[in-house]
Amino acid sequence: MTSPTLRLPNASGALETYTLLGSPVTPTRTGPARSRTAYAAAHVVADPLGGNGPGRPARLDWDATLAFRHHLWDLGLGVADAMDTAQRGMGLDWAATAELIRRSAAEAATRGAALVCGVGTDQLEVGQATLESVIKAYGEQLEVVQGAGATPVIMASRALAAIAGGPEDYAKVYGRLLAEVDRPVVLHWLGAVFDPALDGYWGHADPADAIEGVAALIADHAEKVDGIKVSLLDASLEVRLRSLLPAGVRLYTGDDFNYPDLILGDGDGHSHALLGVFAAIAPAAAEALHALDDGDIDRYRALLEPTVPLARHLFAAPTFYYKTGITFLAWLNGHQKGFSMVGGLHSARDLTHLATAFRLADAAGVLTDPDTAAARMRTLLTVHGVDQ
Repeated sequence: MTSPTLRLPNASGALETYTLLGSPVTPTRTGPARSRTAYAAAHVVADPLGGNGPGRPARLDWDATLAFRHHLWDLGLGVADAMDTAQRGMGLDWAATAELIRRSAAEAATRGAALVCGVGTDQLEVGQATLESVIKAYGEQLEVVQGAGATPVIMASRALAAIAGGPEDYAKVYGRLLAEVDRPVVLHWLGAVFDPALDGYWGHADPADAIEGVAALIADHAEKVDGIKVSLLDASLEVRLRSLLPAGVRLYTGDDFNYPDLILGDGDGHSHALLGVFAAIAPAAAEALHALDDGDIDRYRALLEPTVPLARHLFAAPTFYYKTGITFLAWLNGHQKGFSMVGGLHSARDLTHLATAFRLADAAGVLTDPDTAAARMRTLLTVHGVDQ
């Protein structure tokens, strides 16, 4: 059978012929990995008829949104929902977020699947925030997540970053929150590369200076902390924090550049995973984690290392637009009918960027049906005036 061929734009703006490699990764097992805890941060599928323009309330295609979560669970991955990948603070308003949490938790309960959900303060006007109002806003969202039966992820707060006077304010807010939770939670350190409004989080301009304080906060509340997700895109800082965590507290890597080595680890420890890129490379990620269970490091690397160029491209600056690439790949792989996003964010990456993502996804074996992916890519090229 002949592999599909397309004319794709390259980095210089010229068209070149590209023939798909056609070697998708086929998962051989179901069920969660044993040696690592892994969550894929899932995107949301916009209702293309819902009026999802910039600044408008989010309207979702609920069937497709929830079906994508079942796809991740079917592969043995946990789902991290209502987080950055779901466009928190970039199109998904709190009303839609709360509904997403309730619906995802109900679906997870039907199959006993792993689910964590983001708790933030995005219903709060940043310019009018106080420490007490931040605590209250977190508490309102915490109540929704706990009430739904999901594990909370206490996300970094733009409002807190804007008003905190120093590390002591972070300790006060997080200490109050951790006293209220009814189960161990996941903390979340999102670097400024993902959200410039979080620059200086934890009260230090340099993240390296915050490491010991974050570790001390966790040690003070270790019984209430399942782990911390670290998204700094700095492997050395992640490893340093990991070495300081109390026994039993996990480090969940959110480093979409260096995840193969961080998850593999070394003699001093390893990271678990809570990654947006895992939603885009889910079959390869799931199969690699099972290879790790088997102690087959060569297969683990053979599956994950080809995905790194794709991940680095999807998360290239401006990194906060990585969500467009995640949604693009979900569309190519048939998980939604159209390539559209809440807030109109599907326009955040240009055609050349998407064409490169297409090539890299093919090379990584994560285009699950190359013929469908090629047909959809041709449609996108035609819309952009590129004749095939």
